[in-house]
Amino acid sequence: MNQLASAVRSDHAALASLSFPELLVAVEATRLADESLIEVYRAWITAHGPQLPGTAAAWFNLGVAFSRLRQSDHAIACYEAALALRPGFYEAAQNLGLQLESQGRPDAALAVWQQTLQPIAAQTALLNHSGRLSERLGRLHDAENLFRRSLLLDPEQPDVIQHFVHVRQRLCLWPVLERHLPGLAPETLRRHAGPLATLALTDDVAWQCSVCADWIARKTRPEAPLLRPAEPYRHDRLRVGYLSSDFCRHAMSYLIAELLERHDRSKFKIYGYCSTLDDGSDVRARILGAFDEVRFVRDLTDAQAAQRIRDDEIDILIDLNGLTLGARLQVLRHRPAPIQATYLGFIGPVPLPELDYLLSDAFVIPDAQAAQYAPRPLAIGPLYQANDSRREMAAPTSRREVGLPEDRFVFCCFSNHYKITPEMFEGWMQILRQVDHGVLWLADDGSGSDLALRAHAAAAGVAPDRLIFTGRVSPGAYLARLRLADLFLDTFPYNAGTVASDAIRMGVPMVTLSGRSFASRMAASLLHSIGAQAGVAETQADYVRIAVTLATDPPALAEFARCFTAERWHAGPGNMERFTHDFEQRLLSIQAPLAAS
Repeated sequence: MNQLASAVRSDHAALASLSFPELLVAVEATRLADESLIEVYRAWITAHGPQLPGTAAAWFNLGVAFSRLRQSDHAIACYEAALALRPGFYEAAQNLGLQLESQGRPDAALAVWQQTLQPIAAQTALLNHSGRLSERLGRLHDAENLFRRSLLLDPEQPDVIQHFVHVRQRLCLWPVLERHLPGLAPETLRRHAGPLATLALTDDVAWQCSVCADWIARKTRPEAPLLRPAEPYRHDRLRVGYLSSDFCRHAMSYLIAELLERHDRSKFKIYGYCSTLDDGSDVRARILGAFDEVRFVRDLTDAQAAQRIRDDEIDILIDLNGLTLGARLQVLRHRPAPIQATYLGFIGPVPLPELDYLLSDAFVIPDAQAAQYAPRPLAIGPLYQANDSRREMAAPTSRREVGLPEDRFVFCCFSNHYKITPEMFEGWMQILRQVDHGVLWLADDGSGSDLALRAHAAAAGVAPDRLIFTGRVSPGAYLARLRLADLFLDTFPYNAGTVASDAIRMGVPMVTLSGRSFASRMAASLLHSIGAQAGVAETQADYVRIAVTLATDPPALAEFARCFTAERWHAGPGNMERFTHDFEQRLLSIQAPLAAS
């Protein structure tokens, strides 16, 4: 062993005498850096040529070393060489596809994975990668089929179940919890549906918390030792750090931009920890410009990002992702700040032990429900949701320009389609059956769910052409279009959040159904803030009744619409001066006990 290790370290020519298993033993013993590993494998491949059985594996290991050094072109060449020698080498196909994907070549990645047939473990890995990438590209029907095939091979895959359920939600394939998958009962699908999908499946807070806790246990690990300082910091100004992968054209950024700009710099120093891919958007530039200090942590490991936060001596770290795509939960598990809270990104429980608070308000999480949540709910003021009073919008448009009928009552809902449940959709169909002159205006997200929704409408006895879909447009044009609707119909159990405040801003009356969970009480919180609680229903029957009354009784609608004025908006959700003051006072109050200790 010592002779082999010595040869690997200092005499690459001596590698010619080693078999591949001997080479692996020696390499493992020496723990070489990747640059040295590359030299070793190149020398061994040169010495042995393509005839030896281990050459394909050597090319694979060489590719792995190049991958770790982020030398993608070299890694691709190595994996292709491995596959040329051993066409059934599924690990090489898997890694080759990942490298192609990282270079922005998704179709090439899909072709590699789909052409490689292997044993069940290999097939599921390739199907899962293909399904994940198809989902990311918006090819949802392909993704649903790929995930289904994977689960038919191996039903014990919680992560695949999560993607499968959410894709079905996005496609409005009902029932979402498929009843005919061998080895997978609907209850198992529900258990592993994942955090985001669960918010749209149930308003049962205990169930949401259980699903999220299971997910966190699978995805993260405790860290030791923790980075939290032994003693509180003694800063002249409170250092607040915001951590997010969504400082870009994302709903959260549109909400929080003005709060970041308004922070009182005599009392606070504001840091941004950005793991966002640069999309070149105006809102990204605005967000980054609002921070006193910006740290780009996308390319840092979780440990490095956490240490960066610790080095900055952040007093309160606010996570803006929660359990959404791009979250850096492992950073939080290092506990780099004395106080850690989660806000806005995920409207539900985030039972991570290292989080201290879930920032909310007393309506979205009433006292009777607070004990079911983790972390501890903390009301930041009368309204949980930050807003931006400075948003720009496009010039006014007309119904004709967007394909809406001039002489019909226009119900609308611009929420993502995964929030539309069969129960809520049936409520909408009841409304349309009672309001003959009504149409339902929805966003077309390009996934193909419009076809499913029209089919569901036909099955409910409503002409499919009474559903009108409009493609996505710029944020300013979207706000201008909202004004064309007569009444916004909210979703349940996952209410509209940003979209609800947008509708209120644009003067569109709204009806919502309020339940038990944070996500099912968002819109009601907003309506209460402008005195429009008459639009809040507690049962679906009441929801339908309120909507039908407003659509068929013009004086009732006119009276209700008086709540949705610019003055009410600026006094309620749009009053960012008051919101910022309340938010800052809450941060100071939770810091005070530490400062006094």
